[in-house]
Amino acid sequence: MNTTPNHFPLNAWYAAAYDVEVGRSLLARTVCNQKLVLYRQTGGRVAALEDACWHRLLPLSMGRLEGDEVVCGYHGLVFNAEGRCTHMPSQETLNPSACVRRFPVAEKHRFVWVWPGDPALADEALIPDLHWNHDPEWAGDGKMIRVKCDYRLVIDNLMDLTHETFVHGSSIGNRAVAEAPFVATHGDRTATVTRWMENIEAPPFWAGQIQQARGYQGPVDRWQIIRFEAPCTVAIDVGVAPAGSGALPRDGGDRSRGVNGMVLNTITPETDNTCLYFWAFARNYCLGEQRLTHQLREGVAGIFREDEFVLEAQQKAIEEHPDHKFYNLNIDAGAMWARRLIDRMVDAERGTPGSTVIPIRRAG
Repeated sequence: MNTTPNHFPLNAWYAAAYDVEVGRSLLARTVCNQKLVLYRQTGGRVAALEDACWHRLLPLSMGRLEGDEVVCGYHGLVFNAEGRCTHMPSQETLNPSACVRRFPVAEKHRFVWVWPGDPALADEALIPDLHWNHDPEWAGDGKMIRVKCDYRLVIDNLMDLTHETFVHGSSIGNRAVAEAPFVATHGDRTATVTRWMENIEAPPFWAGQIQQARGYQGPVDRWQIIRFEAPCTVAIDVGVAPAGSGALPRDGGDRSRGVNGMVLNTITPETDNTCLYFWAFARNYCLGEQRLTHQLREGVAGIFREDEFVLEAQQKAIEEHPDHKFYNLNIDAGAMWARRLIDRMVDAERGTPGSTVIPIRRAG
């Protein structure tokens, strides 16, 4: 049983895989310190079970599928998609306690989501809104990165994009990002950081996009609207339009002459110090150009690799300085609100009767 306080809530939906990753084979994933095995049943539905055989704890992911059931690779016990053992070798009577935990699963927005907490609370209406990932008015693709850091460091990174100036100066960053004013707001489950940059030189990435899509070269109005949804999802509305073309809210908000992207991020705690970072970049221009989709996916992957290096170095430094207290700047406002919302969810679970008795086997 897990007796160490989590720094993530368990009663939440977390992305465990892209939908295309889960097929007719056993996929091992760790979510919130809980080892899972996922597979797609013959009817198409995804099952998620605890990745440990009831008998001798061998990971079920080391076994095989037979129909819709998992056969343990050690002694051949068979478990159905509900986690119930349906066969034991050399005996007819099944031990009634022979089962493994089944986790609630849902597929939405091209992701397979799992609920590691109380299954009675698993409401699919709580799945974060990432509809751009499958909306026919948008085109794009993404990947998953395993990052060796606390998942909250990734959220900090996404909520403060001034780092683009210094980490991504050759692609999406320039001095305007670090110098532009911003507005931070929050609700019960969300925090938003809005930044507009007027009449600026476009950074290399956006200069290339607006030239390719609209044939425009020149100064732009640029926007970044970052929306966090607790506990771990960040959707970022980004883009540029010709300066003075009406894209600014005060000028009517007409972005039709510009190019608009949505950077979709959902970060799943894997262990206390590692996470699964699912991301996608969707655009509302040049929708039929698959070559551009591939180029953008690989280009954004390169940008995020730069973040990965920074975040993993930061995690190492935190572990080397366990007593260090962080100082916050104005630019940390969005990240601070995001952390407060996460802490509020965690604190609420700790105060709920029965919330700490969910049996789990911690990874590692």
